Amino acid sequence: MLSVEAKEKELQQVAEEITNVKIEIQSFIVGQNDTIDQVLWTIFSGGHALLEGLPGLGKTMLIRTISNVMELKFSRIQFTPDLMPSDITGTMLIEPSEDGKRQAFTFHEGPIFSNIVLADEINRATPKTQSALLEAMGEQTVSVMGETKQLPEPFFVLATQNPLDLEGTYPLPEAQMDRFLLKINVEYPSKDELKQIINHTTGVETPVLQKVIDGNRLQMIQRIAKEILISDEILDYAVSLIMASHPDQVESPELVKKYVRYGSGPRGLQALVRIAKVRALTMGRFHVSKGDIKKTAMPVLRHRLFLNFEGEAAGITSDEIIQQIIESTGDSQ
Repeated sequence: MLSVEAKEKELQQVAEEITNVKIEIQSFIVGQNDTIDQVLWTIFSGGHALLEGLPGLGKTMLIRTISNVMELKFSRIQFTPDLMPSDITGTMLIEPSEDGKRQAFTFHEGPIFSNIVLADEINRATPKTQSALLEAMGEQTVSVMGETKQLPEPFFVLATQNPLDLEGTYPLPEAQMDRFLLKINVEYPSKDELKQIINHTTGVETPVLQKVIDGNRLQMIQRIAKEILISDEILDYAVSLIMASHPDQVESPELVKKYVRYGSGPRGLQALVRIAKVRALTMGRFHVSKGDIKKTAMPVLRHRLFLNFEGEAAGITSDEIIQQIIESTGDSQ
């Protein structure tokens, strides 16, 4: 058992390492500060994230940059309607033995056998193929010809989807949406950021990325994040936020009662606490604050609220509803 002084020193060291990771990423990626924060929260909590944004905003570059800074194996899977589960998981091939006298099945790993997997345009694949990814995300294993294969550690899926181009897409089922710890909205860059992007990408000099941590250190930081404390008062506040997302609750705000069909389940509460702990760790704190819960509630809950017909027709967004939940619940605490 570490002493309080040793624990404080360890905590500050981890907070500095996370800050250095972010600084190194920002030396290569212009803007997207909130997106970077939220992707890092996901990774340090050991979860998966869904990134939604227009094409060309640097989602692939960001994820590839993170894998380089953390020295993790990276793979990209372009999801299309004709993509098969075996294209993701790998397949058994008949190959001759070394002596050439007999043949045997040999497993060839698919791109899912990486530390960071970018599932690009995930909603373009069929439900059958999506389910193969779902198993990998939930169990960290894949099934091939009746055999279960363990995926490497650490393992993260960062999926993307285009919010506008919906033709020829297969919306993710609710069960699969809930597997993602966060849904991250990737915003369009500002005018100044656009100018910086052009200078970075059309000039002669290219920044050289430095490795800050490796996979083993990342897993150690994940374990430390789980040790961050959350008081009963803060946990009660988190529970109140989740309960307020259900339209049948007395304390639910007006927008929830009017436009929400289903609210967040227990997995949403688990995600909220896990992400809040990581945020507290990045700030160098031993404990979760109410501010951590408020700051992380939006990306945690936006894909866990399901609107009714009236909500869809009125064009109400999950973010608007979550903002009202935070404001109304905060006033009552």
